Amino acid sequence: MSKLSKIAITLALLVGFGAALFFSLRGQKADVSQQREAAAAASTTALSGLIALDVEPYFKDERVRKILADKRLPVNVTRVGSRDMAAKVVAGGGSGAGSPDFFFPSGVVAANQIVDAARKANLAVAQSSPFHSPMVMASWAPIAQVLVANGLAKPLGDKTYGVDMVKLTALMLAKKRWKDLQGAAAYDVSRSVLVSTTDVRRSNSAAMYLALTSHAVHGDLVTDRTTAQAVAARVAELFKRQGYQENYVNGNFDDYVSIGIGKTPLAFIYEYQMVQFALAKKVQPDMVLIYPQPTIVNKVVFVAVSERAKALADLFASNAELQRIAVEYGFRIADSSVFMQAVKPTGLAVEERITQVIDPPSFEVMAQMIDVVSREMTQ
Repeated sequence: MSKLSKIAITLALLVGFGAALFFSLRGQKADVSQQREAAAAASTTALSGLIALDVEPYFKDERVRKILADKRLPVNVTRVGSRDMAAKVVAGGGSGAGSPDFFFPSGVVAANQIVDAARKANLAVAQSSPFHSPMVMASWAPIAQVLVANGLAKPLGDKTYGVDMVKLTALMLAKKRWKDLQGAAAYDVSRSVLVSTTDVRRSNSAAMYLALTSHAVHGDLVTDRTTAQAVAARVAELFKRQGYQENYVNGNFDDYVSIGIGKTPLAFIYEYQMVQFALAKKVQPDMVLIYPQPTIVNKVVFVAVSERAKALADLFASNAELQRIAVEYGFRIADSSVFMQAVKPTGLAVEERITQVIDPPSFEVMAQMIDVVSREMTQ
């Protein structure tokens, strides 16, 4: 082979090698680019979540939506009853598997039910509670003064009161009427002393009232099904004698605000509803909050099923702006000073520290009591 031929072959091999290397590198760059595009797409894909009514306005807030989008954690949420969420857990987890990435129910009872369903589906979950709100009674100064005059309640501070749940429950079960109480001139009506609630068959707030009254009757937390049946049968009349009840807590609170003392002397609500109302509108001078003693602090629990949802949970807990916006919707956060500073200008008096608190029963026991009350209400 001539020298020229060898040079030609060598050049051809070099050209071929160079071309192969060029296309190989270009292919690698394309793969990297595709991976980056896929990662970017994944980071902007909306997380799917099921949320309680409590936080629906919060998720609709444009400021919240912008923060989540900026952090590449946008969400698509659907409002579902807290007790119905556990049935939506799907093995595999995450929206890609047809299951929500996260659940945001009202109350630890519903949250524990979701976590239990997730564990049975072999899903790794994480839960946290970025917001909370104690259960309270929205009332009126004349009503609070009647309760105080009869040893059922006591002033806690400026226009806030604490009501003894054991004494109040016993009085209601004895079918006492307002006009029978001492100092009832300000509310001299023949109506039975009752606390207005939502429908216990539908609403978490009514379930919390059931938890409190059952604790008052039993003298302790109800922990077994036999006791649950007996206690629920006894307190069922506190729901039956109310007459028609709204399915959602907003209806109960709307009656308190719009119709007033005549229809709703005592409305069992979440504190956030009264605070949200006070932040948006001017409270009437005789509107007061009565804190059950003991009460239940209702947590809005974030249950994350996917990894990105866990990042979202961390964001809710750590982002100061998201926390501040939650306070605007009436919720308490870990920093109580932010909550108190927001409420002070409204003229609504709230308790800074809630010390007399109990936990609700397990979801199995709560379900048992709700079933008993539901049957009694249909008879």
